Amino acid sequence: MLSELKPLLRIASPIILGEIGWMAMGIVDTLMVGPLGPAAIGATGIGSSLFFAVATFAMGLMLGVDTLVAQAYGARRLDECLRWFHHGLALAVAVTPAVMLTTWGLVLTIGWWGLHPDIGPLAGRYLAITTLGTLPLMLYASVRRYLHGLHIVGPMVAALLSANLINAAGNWVLIYGNLGAPALGVEGSAWATVAARVYMAVFIWIAVVRIHRRRGAAHPRVPVAIERARMKRLVDIGLPAASQIALEVGAFATSTTLAGKLDPVASASHQIALNIASLAFMVPLGLSSASAVRVGHAVGAGDARRTIVAGWTAFATGACLMVVTGTVMLVWREPIVGAFTSDTRVIDIGMSLVVIGAAFQMVDGTQAVATGVLRGIGETRMPMYMNVIGHWMLGLPAGYLLCFVFGWGVRGLWFGLATGLTFAALTLTAVWARRARQMAA
Repeated sequence: MLSELKPLLRIASPIILGEIGWMAMGIVDTLMVGPLGPAAIGATGIGSSLFFAVATFAMGLMLGVDTLVAQAYGARRLDECLRWFHHGLALAVAVTPAVMLTTWGLVLTIGWWGLHPDIGPLAGRYLAITTLGTLPLMLYASVRRYLHGLHIVGPMVAALLSANLINAAGNWVLIYGNLGAPALGVEGSAWATVAARVYMAVFIWIAVVRIHRRRGAAHPRVPVAIERARMKRLVDIGLPAASQIALEVGAFATSTTLAGKLDPVASASHQIALNIASLAFMVPLGLSSASAVRVGHAVGAGDARRTIVAGWTAFATGACLMVVTGTVMLVWREPIVGAFTSDTRVIDIGMSLVVIGAAFQMVDGTQAVATGVLRGIGETRMPMYMNVIGHWMLGLPAGYLLCFVFGWGVRGLWFGLATGLTFAALTLTAVWARRARQMAA
């Protein structure tokens, strides 16, 4: 296991940094609209959550790229890596119109959802603007998966970290009208996000071109030819994985929308706590991507023993890391929540939600790592099924009942989320254990 730990961490560390950089954009948006009041915080959170509930499914379709590229790379087939890269880009372009139409449909109907009148209109305007950055986001996601499969993560980290500076600067200028710009408030934050996505796509594309050029004569010349069979293979792997991720993100987005039915203070508290928990989740999410690459590499090399070791190493590493993140959330919850707002009502409720979030860090991390390990061996359907049951048949109904029927308020929603995550963690760990025994036999 120790022999697999070092290469796992070598891949995971920059991916985790990149995921944190990705999540930091939403946190920066929340921090910078914070002075506008609880309604602005809640609206930004709802708009962002709704967009990503849709976009995450489309980006999830490209999860097959890192699995197939990693297996081709393990078999030393650079030409195959490039073919899957071309098909990933084609898929990114193909899904963009569907994402935009779906999100615009949400914008047109958001007034019917019963959101608080101080939150709903702001959330709709934020969502409408961020939708304009869909294509660069899809292209970035596809290129990123290709680089993951090649064990190259530096450009992705650099793109996200520098994009955060673009986003922060755009927020400062456009939210409050600095440097002579109009003060657009929540809408200014949305425009800054669009600009950051365009920047990321351009940055990472230039990085890939430079990587290909550095190979020189060793770089295979592969003509761009989109094949139906390859696209089907890509979607066959990506669709269940996309559904699984979308179901989980959709569950959290639904909880955010339900919180928007409450008063702005509860909605803002939920959004702040969710930002904190989501930032912590970037650690196992990055580890999940790295484990998919390591397991997929072992599968491509035909090494069953290394496949099993890589999987269990990822589980053990994830458990250790989530103990640390949960402890940090619990011990420093007051200053962390206080960084977002000075409203004492929001801080009090937010801290209680962070305590619940700290408690479910272990199961949240376990289900994320299990999903990555299973994706590495090409198993993407079971995570989808377990998420349907855990989040949509157990977690959300329980959260709704606790919140609105039993009167627990927004805390009830969080207990429901914890229920769904616990179910997913236990069942997916059991699925991997069974598959590992089969490989060992």
